[in-house]
Amino acid sequence: MKSTIAITAIALSVATLAACDVKKTQEGNVTVPKYEVEKTREGDVTLPKYDVKTPDIKVTTEPKVIEVPKVEVTPAK
Repeated sequence: MKSTIAITAIALSVATLAACDVKKTQEGNVTVPKYEVEKTREGDVTLPKYDVKTPDIKVTTEPKVIEVPKVEVTPAK
């Protein structure tokens, strides 16, 4: 059941994104400035590391009994 819900959610997300209509209305033009760079010293680069723990998501279902009021229709006179 969980995998069915997950697959359905993914399919709906993809369908929503695929439903977008993109039209180019104008051509772009980019002129990038030129730079000259000189190395003045040696460097050392160490990128930070991250440990990301995402929350656990539990999707469950449970049966519910809902009482629906009884509606009576009488013909119009």
